[in-house]
Amino acid sequence: MIKSILAAAALAAASTAAFAQTAPAQDHAGHAGHAAQAAALPTIDSPIKDLLANPATAAVVEKHLPGVSQHPALPQFQDMTLGQVAPMSGGAVTPAIISAIDADLKALPAD
Repeated sequence: MIKSILAAAALAAASTAAFAQTAPAQDHAGHAGHAAQAAALPTIDSPIKDLLANPATAAVVEKHLPGVSQHPALPQFQDMTLGQVAPMSGGAVTPAIISAIDADLKALPAD
């Protein structure tokens, strides 16, 4: 199931990469600020790579999407959010799963 999600995400990542190359420079600066904020307070709107970089948030993601951190296609979808991957997941990443991850992330103690 995760395999089909990630195959679709890989296709979307290629499209996203093409868009990123044409995005205005100020969008990249805004993203850097967002990345710093995401590292301090991980949310479902954080890129998957940021969620997986922190042991506590990675455990939450793995709890609901087992094996995602070891998937061979991770480099192709790691810059996407769970919400961006969901429509391409063939039903493997559902709103219920995203809500459960969101609740668990919000329950983590703040640093």
